[in-house]
Amino acid sequence: MRFSTPALTLITCIVGMPAAALAQANPSAQQLINQLRPSAHMDGTTRGIRMLPAGSAGSAHASSSSAHSHAEAHEADRPSASLVVDFLNGSAELTPQAAAALDQLGAALTSAQLGSYRFKIIGHTDTTGSAAVNQALSTQRADAVKEYLKAKFQIADDRLQAIGVGQNGLAVPTPPNTSERRNRRVEIINLST
Repeated sequence: MRFSTPALTLITCIVGMPAAALAQANPSAQQLINQLRPSAHMDGTTRGIRMLPAGSAGSAHASSSSAHSHAEAHEADRPSASLVVDFLNGSAELTPQAAAALDQLGAALTSAQLGSYRFKIIGHTDTTGSAAVNQALSTQRADAVKEYLKAKFQIADDRLQAIGVGQNGLAVPTPPNTSERRNRRVEIINLST
């Protein structure tokens, strides 16, 4: 079979696209279960998901740097997953795409494998706007995710802790005032392990 140059270019773009598309694609409910389920063979890893340090997530300040380092290491050992959750620009209003991603998360969190665990929902933003505005927006977005999961999946309030960290812990390092969809995400951490 012979392709014309435009067709070959399209095929090249499609073939070259899966890595980028997969980096932005949200996991299915089963993939989330696998990422969030405690496992004896994890050996302290988080299955490739970089964890946010405990101190920047709004936790209580440790009395010494060694205690702070221990808390960071403990949280880094927990199973976690990251989702790109689309919100309206500058808003905590969920889009239909966000609902689709959260439906997968809700199915995972209410599964037999994860139904007895507690989770932290961490809201992130990109660097567009001021740090103060992004901090408030990330908190509102984490709360919106929590409320959606509680309402649609009847997940008990005490199973979900929502916090925002603004533009801290970028998935993709960018300079200030840079719109980057992959940084506007929600991280889920299993707290019960």
